Amino acid sequence: MGDSSTEANGILALLTNHALMSAFLGFAIAQSIKFFILWYRENRWDPKQLIGSGGMPSSHSATVTALAVGVGLQEGFGGAEFATALVLACVVMYDATGVRLHAGRQAEVLNQILCELPAEHPLAESIPLRELLGHTPTQVAAGSVLGSITAVVINLF
Repeated sequence: MGDSSTEANGILALLTNHALMSAFLGFAIAQSIKFFILWYRENRWDPKQLIGSGGMPSSHSATVTALAVGVGLQEGFGGAEFATALVLACVVMYDATGVRLHAGRQAEVLNQILCELPAEHPLAESIPLRELLGHTPTQVAAGSVLGSITAVVINLF
């Protein structure tokens, strides 16, 4: 085990890493926005919104964009660190609007088929699939803007 001053320095290094804090805060803000949007639209609280995927804005996009912009602001936009973070962000955002969005749409169709099965069918009692998996391009763009703003604001402090 390390001594307590080394551990304290490690924790301090994490807490003062603007790129990392930007990513965490971008995620938390995006999830909180989803939570309050649901409350505003449907007048109900759903704690699952604080950790669930899908919806407006994309917390995945907010997280990876905040990380990429935070890395760029902290380390410079010309280095390998920023390039890596940017490519990661692009892959995550592409996946959110492509594979995961279409998987969610497939889940909708499969759930509808399950609802129409006769009661005696062996699959009639199957648990429905989660449908809200991916994001529309607008949700991804909103998450990306939120992440960028978060990183810039965090970097000011």
